[in-house]
Amino acid sequence: MITLHKTLPAALRPKAIGLYWQAFGGKLGSVMGPDAKALRFLDRVLRADHCLYALDAQGDLLGIAGFKSPEGSFAGGEVADILAVYGVLGAAWRLPLLWRLQSDTDNLRFLIDGICVAQAQRGKGVGTALIAALETEARLRGYQAIRLDVIDDNFRAKQLYARCGYVAEKTEDIGVLRYAFGFQSSTTMVKTL
Repeated sequence: MITLHKTLPAALRPKAIGLYWQAFGGKLGSVMGPDAKALRFLDRVLRADHCLYALDAQGDLLGIAGFKSPEGSFAGGEVADILAVYGVLGAAWRLPLLWRLQSDTDNLRFLIDGICVAQAQRGKGVGTALIAALETEARLRGYQAIRLDVIDDNFRAKQLYARCGYVAEKTEDIGVLRYAFGFQSSTTMVKTL
């Protein structure tokens, strides 16, 4: 049994950070690493009020789905956070790269800011449940469409989003940034609510 909840409690924060890094460390690791610093940064910036999460009957975290709003994003942070964790020299080269990932805004569509499902729970409906919950949240906030971006080699996620009714709108090549992030392009997918 899966139950969905809003606003991540402090007790689940360490697990959520680990789950997020497990899901996105592959593409962010060379910029946000080493792991210890990346986890420290995520602990500073993850916004408990900008996510939905799934638990099993025992209260174990199965997955988490972040979103962006005019007030911020699930995994954003500020310049001060980057400086605090990476120092001036580390921040100097990381900031322009991370800014590329975070600077996106969309006032017309609700933005998904990452979906992570525990590896042992994939293929069991957790991702589908989180997507449905995000769509409900978007409707409650008055949006008529929802949007996400998925990297070129995340075929399983693309298939899930397509099954849930998301349609590819555009694919954008990230150019030389592919050497920093480990992927070549990102596809924007949209669903009308």
